[in-house]
Amino acid sequence: MESAAASILKRAVEMDKSEQYTMALMLYQEGVQILLDSMKETKDQARQKHFGTRAKQYLERGEKLKALIEKGKAAGTYRELTKIESGSIGHGYNTVFGRFLDAKVTYVRIEDPYIRAFHQCQNLVRLCELAVRKCHALSRISLVTTLDTDDRKNQIARLEELKQSLSSHLISFEFQFSDTLHDRQISLSNGWVIKIGRGLDYFKAPSGKFVLGSCDMELRPCLETTVDIFHESQLKNDVT
Repeated sequence: MESAAASILKRAVEMDKSEQYTMALMLYQEGVQILLDSMKETKDQARQKHFGTRAKQYLERGEKLKALIEKGKAAGTYRELTKIESGSIGHGYNTVFGRFLDAKVTYVRIEDPYIRAFHQCQNLVRLCELAVRKCHALSRISLVTTLDTDDRKNQIARLEELKQSLSSHLISFEFQFSDTLHDRQISLSNGWVIKIGRGLDYFKAPSGKFVLGSCDMELRPCLETTVDIFHESQLKNDVT
């Protein structure tokens, strides 16, 4: 447990230094919890004191990060910019932006011109699954994409099937097509905006059907892209 805490907290410090404060905060909290659990498990008072001191240190840093994040959000200046390297793994949707999907999110708006092919529609389903699991107050998801004139019937059928599935969870799903759409972003009703250079389709095709990464996107090699996450303090829940 101590080794696990050290690994997570080391990663937290790295994210902190690179000003990826929301990720650092999440890792600090995770690492601190392991330290506190370790403190309960040992009867050695010296080790208890050691774990307690470290936990307090990282908790204090976490509180400072919270203040920095809230200050940036209020001013509309908070931003995290990262680059996903070609061939790298560990960049599934939950890792990249899952921390911003919380109980305050009631509406998710997706703008992505390439939700057309079968695998692209599957990516959309993966995003919706993540949102349903993490956003307990979620009531609406909307999509703006481009129409696949060569396979219009199948594209619409896939989106209609997703709409029906989401409705069983009391979540409405609306989709519309635009001929001029170029932006790729996910806007959340809690004010966070996630812009991914390649949109949702930033994964390489798996090398086989029975290889690691064929199902778990955290293990799927990625294409090179950038992720720009920022907070719009004035973002309205009813943006359409």
